Amino acid sequence: MTRTTPQQPELSEEEKLELELAEQARISADDWSGAVAPGKAKNFRQSFGRLLGLLAPHKYAFALVSLLGAVGVLLTVLGPKVLGEATNLVFTGVIGSQLPAGTTTEQAVEQLRAAGQEEIANIVAAAGVVPGEGIDFVRLSQVIILVLGLYFAAAVLTWLQGYVINVIMVRTMWRLREEVEAKINRLPLSYFDKVQRGELISRVTNDIDNITQMMQQSLSGALTAVLTVVGVLIMMFSISWQLSLVALVSLPLMAVIFGIIGPKSQKAFGIQWRKVGRLNARVEESFSGHALVKVFGREQSSLEAFKAENEELYRASFKAQFLSNIMMPGMMFIGNLTYVGIAVLGGLMVAGGQLRLGDVQAFIQYSQQFTQPLSELGGMAAVVQSGTASAERVFELLDQDEQEADAADAPAPAVGDGTIEFEHVSFAYHPDRPLIRDLSFRVEPGQTVAIVGPTGAGKTTLVNLIMRFYELNGGRILLNGQDIAELTRHDVRARTGMVLQDPWLFAGTIRENIRYGRQSASDDEIIAAAKATYVDRFVHSLPDGYDTVLDEDAANVSAGEKQLITIARAFVSQPSVLILDEATSSVDTRTELLLQNAMAALREGRTSFVIAHRLSTIRDADLILVMEHGDIVEQGNHEQLIEKKGAYYRLYNSQFEQAATDLDAEAALGDGTVVTGDADDETVDGEGGETADVQGGAPASAQRSAGSAETS
Repeated sequence: MTRTTPQQPELSEEEKLELELAEQARISADDWSGAVAPGKAKNFRQSFGRLLGLLAPHKYAFALVSLLGAVGVLLTVLGPKVLGEATNLVFTGVIGSQLPAGTTTEQAVEQLRAAGQEEIANIVAAAGVVPGEGIDFVRLSQVIILVLGLYFAAAVLTWLQGYVINVIMVRTMWRLREEVEAKINRLPLSYFDKVQRGELISRVTNDIDNITQMMQQSLSGALTAVLTVVGVLIMMFSISWQLSLVALVSLPLMAVIFGIIGPKSQKAFGIQWRKVGRLNARVEESFSGHALVKVFGREQSSLEAFKAENEELYRASFKAQFLSNIMMPGMMFIGNLTYVGIAVLGGLMVAGGQLRLGDVQAFIQYSQQFTQPLSELGGMAAVVQSGTASAERVFELLDQDEQEADAADAPAPAVGDGTIEFEHVSFAYHPDRPLIRDLSFRVEPGQTVAIVGPTGAGKTTLVNLIMRFYELNGGRILLNGQDIAELTRHDVRARTGMVLQDPWLFAGTIRENIRYGRQSASDDEIIAAAKATYVDRFVHSLPDGYDTVLDEDAANVSAGEKQLITIARAFVSQPSVLILDEATSSVDTRTELLLQNAMAALREGRTSFVIAHRLSTIRDADLILVMEHGDIVEQGNHEQLIEKKGAYYRLYNSQFEQAATDLDAEAALGDGTVVTGDADDETVDGEGGETADVQGGAPASAQRSAGSAETS
């Protein structure tokens, strides 16, 4: 008979959204204290075993920790027993001083029983009271010194245990962080394309911190707690098995509390996280669209929505905290019940002569030592579950497929001036969706190649292949006659300078950010690069010039100034191959014209690839590649492609259609006529009105409008 796996209930779209928001809230949180942070491990046993495997290099130190813990617990456990002897000395001394001297213990017991004092007679007989003798202060001082010595030695051993285990954990986490950092550097770019940056940062920071806290708190605490429970049980049964049974009654009661309240508490915390995620999304949405909220006068409705979700979070948080905080009072109540039972039964046994008073006192101390580690072990369960789930997430990162290593016998890069040749190149991000098919072209040194096409045509993919961010599915790319797949990635990228559409600057000064392109660059070379890329003209307006420290996200400079600094960084690297991916998209028109002159000097004698959507910026390119669906459908210079009136011609004209329509609409509004949506039909084909300018490719009105648009 086949076993069927129970199907999980289908989640609604609302529940899916809440779970996604809850995960985002966990990722963005600084800590997970008091919550069920990142959930449960998918495979607890395997992940926890692998987590313990991280301690293998420190197995001897961990054995020392276990030995220190065992000896420390032994000394701590012996303390109440020895202290009970001190109580017995005081008790027997007080009783003995009240009995007539010169009689034996047996005679004193018979006299007490004859006087009808049966209970006192039993106590005297059980305690071994010597009639006429008071408190033996010499013996009492020896016992007290012994107790103090035991507790002091136990404290020193506990401190040593904590010190050694902290050293183990810190070194283990240090090694784990190094492994994660090294792993990130070995991962292919395709991994970062499918993983959110916040998710990755959360695994490297929050999850590793969570593992550290779990191992520091749980491993040493769990070892001490288990040894304490075992040692205390042995001592309790050595004193009285009857009282031990009373103490053990608390175990099933504690199990009931953890079994009933624990799961409900975890579920409540899960709901709380979902509400936190939803509220965070609401706040972020309101802040991001704050201007729009004010424009449409929706402040009140936004406030009401926030209040409603804030109320839901309040109720969820109250329930979660209530269930979580009720466990400790419940444990204390059970402990107090156990204490009452032990005190009553112990008193009766002392009165009956079955136990001495010091033994009952020691047993009461043992009962308190017995319940405390059990409570700690119960609390560690959630911590261990959370830490193991974090470890599982880190291990998933460490188990990702790495990029193929460079060949050990890779040849040295050939000396050349940057000739690049594509030979029947094919590539696909997904095997079932090919992007580039049988692509071949050659770029001579000093040429500028512009790559144009609609979104998703494969323009950025093309330069990523040149940088060897991805490996080809077929064909090869030659750099100075060498297959880049045979060279090391460092050698390929060391000859390439790249300026991306989204500028990225590191924390540090402007000088350091420019020098990032080439660490050996002198200050004079940095200033020369800054002047060539017009960075120098705004740097002197900053407080510290080139030594101005860029704050978080480089917010103390504008978007255009960021882009200028990145271009200067590429300038100072002196690459053989230059790649500009919409490098001027963040600057104004005047600065763009200046940068085009600067980049023209930068491209001198270098092979350059330019990706551009504004086709007016690439009219002077030596070669224009028009891509559609991963294929080069046209290639040539601007004049040749305009004459063909093919894909490039249509793409070039489409950038001016809206501008021409806007001009016609403005003129129509002036004389009161109505313009339909077909106002630009004639201008596209260059018929029936204005003729298309072959050199510029667009009608005269379109060129005028485009010029005015750029000027504005």
